Amino acid sequence: MLDDALKSDIQDAYRRVVEKLELTPRYGQRLMIAEIARTLGDIESDSEGKRTSDSHVCVLEAGTGTGKTLAYLIAALPIAKARGKRLVISTATVALQEQVLNQDLPALASHSGIAFRYALAKGRGRYVCVAKLDQVMEGAEPNPTLSLFEQSLQTESSDFTVLATDMTDAYGQGKWEGDRDNWPTTIDDAHWRRLTVDHRQCTGRRCGHFGACAFFRSRRDLENADVIVANHDLVLADLALGGGAILPDPADCIFVFDEGHHLPDKALSHFAHRFAVHGCVRWLNTLKSSLTDLNQALAVQPTIARLLASLPEAIHGLEPVLGDVFSVGHQLAGRPNGLSDEENTLQSRFEKGQVPDALREQAQQLLVMFATLSRCLESISDILRESLDPDKQTGLDREQAESWLPLVALLHGRALEAHALWQAFSEQDAPNAPPSARWLTLSRVAGEPEIEFSASPVSAAHTLAKHLWGRCHGAVVTSATLTALGRFERIQERAGLANRYRYQALPSPFDYANAVLRVPKEATDPGDRDAHENAIAQFVTQLTEKEAALVLFSSRAQLRAVEKSLPAAIRERVLAQDALPKRELIERHRAAVDKGKGSIIFGLASFAEGIDLPGDYLTHVVITRLPFSVPDDPVGATLAEWIESQGGNSFMRISVPDASIKLVQACGRLIRKESDQGVITLLDKRVITRRYGQALLDALPPFRREIHP
Repeated sequence: MLDDALKSDIQDAYRRVVEKLELTPRYGQRLMIAEIARTLGDIESDSEGKRTSDSHVCVLEAGTGTGKTLAYLIAALPIAKARGKRLVISTATVALQEQVLNQDLPALASHSGIAFRYALAKGRGRYVCVAKLDQVMEGAEPNPTLSLFEQSLQTESSDFTVLATDMTDAYGQGKWEGDRDNWPTTIDDAHWRRLTVDHRQCTGRRCGHFGACAFFRSRRDLENADVIVANHDLVLADLALGGGAILPDPADCIFVFDEGHHLPDKALSHFAHRFAVHGCVRWLNTLKSSLTDLNQALAVQPTIARLLASLPEAIHGLEPVLGDVFSVGHQLAGRPNGLSDEENTLQSRFEKGQVPDALREQAQQLLVMFATLSRCLESISDILRESLDPDKQTGLDREQAESWLPLVALLHGRALEAHALWQAFSEQDAPNAPPSARWLTLSRVAGEPEIEFSASPVSAAHTLAKHLWGRCHGAVVTSATLTALGRFERIQERAGLANRYRYQALPSPFDYANAVLRVPKEATDPGDRDAHENAIAQFVTQLTEKEAALVLFSSRAQLRAVEKSLPAAIRERVLAQDALPKRELIERHRAAVDKGKGSIIFGLASFAEGIDLPGDYLTHVVITRLPFSVPDDPVGATLAEWIESQGGNSFMRISVPDASIKLVQACGRLIRKESDQGVITLLDKRVITRRYGQALLDALPPFRREIHP
C-alpha cells in the first residue's frame, strides 16, 4: 500500500504545481492521480525490489483537457523514486514527446518540489558515429567494398563532404551533440546512412572513439536520469533486443505509455518480417565481389580463412533457389510473366496464412541456407570484434578488423532478416491459435521487377504480455481513446492486457452540450459512390463563407473527386491534405481564420487524430463516412478470416469496435478546450439504418443531437 509519507508527497507536489502555474484543479485529473498512485503503490516486492504481485498495470482513458501528462508525472515519479525504479515516459508522436520534454518536465522540476533529473532516449541510429565521421574527414571510407555497396543507396556529392565537415566542426566545438534531430537542416537519408551505425556495426567500448561517442554520451545521461522520455518504437526495439540494451532493464522501470492506443500496431510492425528477392541478390553479389578483398585483408586469421572459404559455395547454392522462389511467387500471384504495363504493384495474400506446399518447401531450403550463411558471417563478426580488444590475441590487425567490421556486420544483419522471414514461411501455425499473416507483393524497383515476401503475427498480445507487462515493475497505459463501444475489451485483446489490471474511463472536463452532432437529411449510404460524392460536394458548397471547417475523407480518390467537382469560388477556400504539407496547410488555415475569412480543410485519416485547432480555428467537423478500415490489409484480413473460421463475427468483433475508436477521435477534433463549441456533421446514413449504428452513437460523448431519419 501507499504509505502516508508518499501520499503526502504526491498531494503536496500537485498543490504546488496548481498554485504556481495558476491551474484549475480538475476532478478527472485528481482521479487519475489517485488511480495511478493506488495501482503503483499496491505493487508488492521482495527484499531485492523485484515485483511479486501481478496487478501492477492501470489502463486509463483520459480525454483531451484532463491534464493527463501532469497527472501521471506527479503520481508516478515520487513512487518510482521511493522504490528505486526509473520512470519511462513513452509517446507515439514527436509532438507529444517534445511537449513532455520541453514543457511538462521543466514545469514540474521548477514548481513541484520534487528533485529529479530527466533525459531523452533515442536509438543508436539517431546519433552520428564519430569513427565514421573521422574516416570521412581523413578522405577514406571504412573500406572500398562498403562504399561500393552503398552506391546502390546513395550518390556521391560535394554536399556530403560539406555536411561532414560542418558536423565535425560543430561536434568538436561542443555546439552539436551528434543528434540527427538537432542538426539545423534536414539531412538526406543516404548521407546519414554513411555517418551512423546499428547495434551490430557498433564496436562499443572497443572503439577508439568510445570516449567521444555521441550515443554513449547520451547513454551516460540516461544512467543518471530519474525520468526517461522515449517513444513506443524505441521501447519495443529495446524489448526485441532482450530488454536493457538501450533503456534500463524493464524490471527496474515503471512505464507510462501515453497515446497508448498506438502500442499494439507499433508492436505488430516490429515483429513483422520482409524479404525482397532482387534486393537480396544485390547484397549477395556485394558479398561475392568482396571475397577477394576480404581474403587479402583477413585470411591471415585461420578461422576467418576457413569461414571465407565456405562462402562461395553458400552463395552459389542460394542463387538458383532464389530464382525458383521468384518464379513460384509470380505464379502464385497469378502473374507468371510479371506485372502488366498498366500495373505498378500487386499484393497477393495467402488465405488463413497458409503457404502452398511448393513455396513452403522452398522456404525450408532457404531457411537452412540463410541459417548457415548468418552463422558464418556472425562468426567472422565476432572475431573482428574481438580483434579490437587489446587484451585478445586473434592474430588479426586491429585496423583491418575495424575497417571490415561494418560491412560484415551489415551483411550479417541482412542474412538474419532473410532467415527470420523464411522461418515464418516454414512454420506451421498452432491449430487453435490465430495464424500469422503471409503475403507477397509484386512491384518494380528502378524499372526492374521485384517480389517481396512478408509475414506478420496478427496480434501482438502474447508478445506484449510476456515481454512487457510480464517483465516491467509497473505500467500506466493512457490515451484519450482506449475504449471501443464504451468498453476496454478491444485494447485488452490487442495489447495483451490482463483482466486483473485496473481499468478506468475518467470523466471529461468539457461540456459536450456545447457541440451539436448532426446526421442531416443529405446523408447517404457510401455504397452508392456517385450519390455519396455528390452529397458531400453539395454539403461543402453550403458551408458559410466564414466557416472554419475540417472535412474528413476515408480515401484519397474521393477527396480529389469532391474537390474537383466544387465550384471555383468554394474551391479557393479549400486546403487539401493531398496537395500541401501538413504544417503549411495548418498555417494557411490559421492565417485565413485570423483574417476573418473562411477556410475548409480536406483531410484524410491522419487528420482525424493528428491536428489541434482550438477555438475559432475549427467550428465544424464534417465526417464523410463511418471510419471502417479498408479491408485490403493482409494482417487484418487474416485475423478476420480466422475469427470467422472459429464461428465468430469479425465485423462486429473487429471492424465496428475499431470504427468506434476512430469516430470518437474524429469527433474529438472539435472540442479541444472548455470554451470550444461547434457542429459535427456525419454524412453517412448507415449510422441510422444499420443495427451497429446505435452502438457507435452511444459510444460518442454526450453531444446535443440533431438526427434526421
